[in-house]
Amino acid sequence: MRIRTAIFLVYVASSSVGFAVLMRFMLAEVRPRYVAAVRLNLQDSARLVAASLQGRTAAEAAGALSAQANFRVRLVGADGTMKFDSAESQAAEVQPVGAKSYEASSGRALLRRTGDNLIDGRAAKGELEISTVEPVSLKDEPAARLVLSRSFRNVNAVIWTERKKLAGIALVIAGVMLVAGWWIAARLTQSLERLTVYAQGVRDGRSVPPPPSRAKEIAELAQAFEEMRDALEGRQHVERYTQALAHEVKAPLAAIRGAAELLGEDMPAAQREKFLGNIRSEGARIQQIVDRLLELSSLEARKALQQTEVIDVGGLMTEAADVLGPACAGANVTLTVNPTVATLRGERVLLREALVNLLQNALDFSPVGGAVAFAATTANGRVVFTVEDRGPGVPDYALPRVFERFYSLPRPGTSRKSTGLGLALVREIAHLHGGDAALANRPGGGATATLSIPAQV
Repeated sequence: MRIRTAIFLVYVASSSVGFAVLMRFMLAEVRPRYVAAVRLNLQDSARLVAASLQGRTAAEAAGALSAQANFRVRLVGADGTMKFDSAESQAAEVQPVGAKSYEASSGRALLRRTGDNLIDGRAAKGELEISTVEPVSLKDEPAARLVLSRSFRNVNAVIWTERKKLAGIALVIAGVMLVAGWWIAARLTQSLERLTVYAQGVRDGRSVPPPPSRAKEIAELAQAFEEMRDALEGRQHVERYTQALAHEVKAPLAAIRGAAELLGEDMPAAQREKFLGNIRSEGARIQQIVDRLLELSSLEARKALQQTEVIDVGGLMTEAADVLGPACAGANVTLTVNPTVATLRGERVLLREALVNLLQNALDFSPVGGAVAFAATTANGRVVFTVEDRGPGVPDYALPRVFERFYSLPRPGTSRKSTGLGLALVREIAHLHGGDAALANRPGGGATATLSIPAQV
């Protein structure tokens, strides 16, 4: 189960319990409060009516009381005899709206009575009406009593209507609470999801910054991950580069040492010059390895771009092609450039170096008289650079490893290899810009290298 779902379910369960208790209390208060209000109204009305009847005869009082239609009115003598009853003076009691529907269906009435019993547990059982008694002094009945009452049938209809209104409002509030609960759960887990993406980026070797978060605990956890990453990468960095440097310079140093030992012997000048040339070339190779390794190490240590600018894609491609133009002409390789009208934000020097490395790699594997196609397209907010050659392509076993440090294939026509750091530099530059690099074989022969960079970094 996802954390978001678990938080939401816990929220819904706890809110439902609290909401049910609150609604139980509110609904239970509807009846007693309404009954108390009706009783108070009856008492006030009884006092007013009793005051208006003072000093009249029973017959006159009965005539005056027949005009009262808001409630049932009874006039009782001192001996208990009924002098007037408004229920008997009318053919049928006028029922308010809702009362008929309340009693019409036995099933519906049973349902509502059941609801009443569940909600109004404190209501009096068996009470048929709400009534109040007020003494009244008549000419012929000095100790008469005035009884005003309202049937619970009418009261229940009003209460049921108010309950429906309250239930409708409760449903709306519950819906808002559900939406708010899901939003809260999503906000709580969003930082964790960003932290997961960050951890996956670290796992994949991409240079990704720790995710920001307003939650103090999440921010501290992200910072702890970043510090742990720096500590682990620092130790691994030193060990990895020390081993790599030792491995890569071993062969050139052996060649230099062997040539130096032979130079101590007597030999013809031409042969001596040959050995001196070997020492110079191997020394240059060591220098190139060290320079590239330092550059790659510097890129891997960077966590973000430093000096970005808006770059014209066409101009950037022209700069990279101009660097390799003389080399392509010397190798009799045709370089075609097909730019696109677009811009991107990044570090111009790094992007140009990445494109130069891709072009140099394509040139190294192109046969004499071959062609290299350099193009760019835009798709999904990204600028995609492609470099295609007509060389032998990449063996299937080597495709997963071409971007590894120091992994290199022999160039066609020679057995020489490069430093194996060019494509590794391309990948680091791509990751630093939030993009990616790939290399695949073309169906018609040769290979296609792609560098995908977001238009806005």
